[in-house]
Amino acid sequence: MDLILKACLGAGVVLILAALAKTRNYYIAGLVPLFPTFALIAHYIVGKGRSLDDLKTTILFGMWSIIPYFVYLAALYVLVDRMRLEASLTLAAVAWLMAATVLVSVWVRVHA
Repeated sequence: MDLILKACLGAGVVLILAALAKTRNYYIAGLVPLFPTFALIAHYIVGKGRSLDDLKTTILFGMWSIIPYFVYLAALYVLVDRMRLEASLTLAAVAWLMAATVLVSVWVRVHA
């Protein structure tokens, strides 16, 4: 039952995105995926199961995780003028993956 609820929530978000994309304010569709649904869940789980310092570390790492998302957006912004949408999205996702890998590697070294 829990899985069905999650699937329905995901479908609901997709419907909201599709509806927003057709409005005069289509760009708001870029804001909806950034609602911190998974962050709320993660912070609740860490906050209930670990120390306050661990929760604060998780929050701080979350702040730094904005960098890979920015890399994704910057790459996509540049690439959509140069190649097909599917290729642009794929390469932007690869750029995110690379930036996220660097972030985790640096984080592990600094906070080891």
